[in-house]
Amino acid sequence: MDRFRFTAALLLLVSLSGCASLISSATQKMADNLSLAMSNQNDLETVKSGAPAYLIMIDSLIEGDEENVSLLLAGSKLYASYTSAFVENETRSKRLADKSLTYARRALCIDLPELCQNLDSKLDEIQPQIDRVEKDQQPLLYGYASAWASWIQVNTDDWNALAQLPKLTAMFQHSLALDETYDSGGAHLYLGVLSSQIPPSLGGKPEQGRAHFEKAQILSEGKNLMVNVLFAEFYTRLVFDQELHDKLLKAVLSANGEEPGLTLVNTLAKQRAKLLLAESSDFF
Repeated sequence: MDRFRFTAALLLLVSLSGCASLISSATQKMADNLSLAMSNQNDLETVKSGAPAYLIMIDSLIEGDEENVSLLLAGSKLYASYTSAFVENETRSKRLADKSLTYARRALCIDLPELCQNLDSKLDEIQPQIDRVEKDQQPLLYGYASAWASWIQVNTDDWNALAQLPKLTAMFQHSLALDETYDSGGAHLYLGVLSSQIPPSLGGKPEQGRAHFEKAQILSEGKNLMVNVLFAEFYTRLVFDQELHDKLLKAVLSANGEEPGLTLVNTLAKQRAKLLLAESSDFF
């Protein structure tokens, strides 16, 4: 199941808008400014070198306020993003993904205790709890699902982890039902990847994945270049559409990646697009 990889793809790297309840307004402003500075950075090595210090800072803030849901989600998001983007060692990736998921689960258990208690149940047993999540709780549901997706990414050798995909899909689907525009259509992007794992010959429905990718393109207004990269990497390679594959990637490489709040993600997208395009003739 190597295709179940989000690579650096679904980065919400240091998008810490959920830190509204940090200890003081000064701390909040510092965190917001740091988040913005990192997300607008186009030098990957600078972020790679500097992010661990911020991980430790988030850990220390959580130690001082263990019931702060916003802090827990911010810590979860940063750990997942850093791991996906920069950590190559398998053992270390799993350790950091565990921490990300632990923070997200702690947040979930504080504000959605019934859903938290049933996370290990079968889909038909947990679905009612997922369906009861309301609009104002969407950041929590989406944040947990994102952390879970990142955790599964580094545990694809564990069939028990992969068996959780239907529940993960249900969470993203409910997030769409609440507000599909949330995170510029981020749930569509996740579902695009999840729907592009199995070819039609084996019962897969990749056209559903294509529909999600195309919706993500619309909702992100074409500004998030990673949408095209994932569209190419997962859908077009699954259905062997080289023409669309190359078109999507060339559009990424020719685009201006400097975009407020997305420059870092777009820099990663361009890096990935260049690699995928170079492989095109060999893959197809």
